Amino acid sequence: MREWQVKRRERTRQLIELGGLVVKAGLVELADDDRATLYGAFLTVAAKLGGDEREQALVLWKRKGKRAFERNQ
Repeated sequence: MREWQVKRRERTRQLIELGGLVVKAGLVELADDDRATLYGAFLTVAAKLGGDEREQALVLWKRKGKRAFERNQ
């Protein structure tokens, strides 16, 4: 398989997994599947990660995410 095909498949898998997380978190239903709302929320998260509270947010969100994954297995 060509290198570009491998990279394309890896990217496709990553995008599918990330989309799955959006669904798993319940965001699609909570935002009534409104893409602009979801995008705005993601931009808010990105802004927080670009600011002074980055490390605190990452620690908190990682902890919450790990707990949620453990509960749902």
